[in-house]
Amino acid sequence: MALVDLPLPALHEYRAQLSAPGDFDTFWHHTLTAARELAWTPELRPALPGLRAVEVIDLRYAGFGGHPISAWLLRPRGVTQPLPTVVGFNGYGGGRGLPHEHLAWVGAGYSYAFMDTRGQGAWWGAGGDTPDPVGHGAAAPGYATRGLESPNDYYYRRVYTDAVRLIDTLGELPEVGPLAVTGVSQGGGIAIAAAGLSSGLIAAMPDVPFGSHWRHSVEHSDEDPYAEVKRYLAVHPGRIDQVFNTLSYFDAVHFAARATAPALFSVGLMDSVCLPSSVFAAFNSWSGPHQIEPYPFAGHEGGGPGHFLKQLEFLDKVVGR
Repeated sequence: MALVDLPLPALHEYRAQLSAPGDFDTFWHHTLTAARELAWTPELRPALPGLRAVEVIDLRYAGFGGHPISAWLLRPRGVTQPLPTVVGFNGYGGGRGLPHEHLAWVGAGYSYAFMDTRGQGAWWGAGGDTPDPVGHGAAAPGYATRGLESPNDYYYRRVYTDAVRLIDTLGELPEVGPLAVTGVSQGGGIAIAAAGLSSGLIAAMPDVPFGSHWRHSVEHSDEDPYAEVKRYLAVHPGRIDQVFNTLSYFDAVHFAARATAPALFSVGLMDSVCLPSSVFAAFNSWSGPHQIEPYPFAGHEGGGPGHFLKQLEFLDKVVGR
């Protein structure tokens, strides 16, 4: 994609002209309350002893509807005190994969938890272990249109609740210290939702986040997952208002407005998937301290592996290392 979105100075001033639904907070309060009422004692099983410097825990916990959700919890082996813990969320279509894929934060002296996204894990990577037992009506291939007819049925209601429930679960474990969230693309959108719906987080680090400024993104991006919604609406033109009403309950702009933890965003200024204007729409709505790292000639890869070093510097300052 060429540099066809707004110039960087204009992006820093960009504000999405959006209002959250009047019952947005009530909707999410009832959703999370119902999920917490169905919580059960999490299961923690030691796994992969061959990683001799890393303690690997296969974590199963109660997500939306009490459904079992898988996650990895990784810690430097032999450390007994609670450590600051980074909670990671995955990109579109991937599963939690294998533990040795998630060692960067552990190598830096943090604990790291990584959520398996329900129903995903068969498009790329090493797979996932978490089914989505909830059905849905007519949908385009992919995940972004599943249950679009109603906020109550929408796929990301379950995913975002799973994320908050992972934060709840980790916060009750004695070996886990203060929590930060991160993720790339879909994972960045989940991180923003988790930051807006959870209390007590010390930081958020969303990279090229998906799910922001939904209507603008569907109208201006030709890439999936936004194109999934476009294809759905081409077949169901009578549902346009209904669909965007549903998506308004899941827009990163509204979660960002409720997030108070310090945040480090990243954006690729040639990103044709998550348009820079959509990323800045969430960034400029963030209620807490926030900064953004733009990558002028990057697409949806954003800052790539090098951006981790900037995240590490950021989080070290937050925790006082």
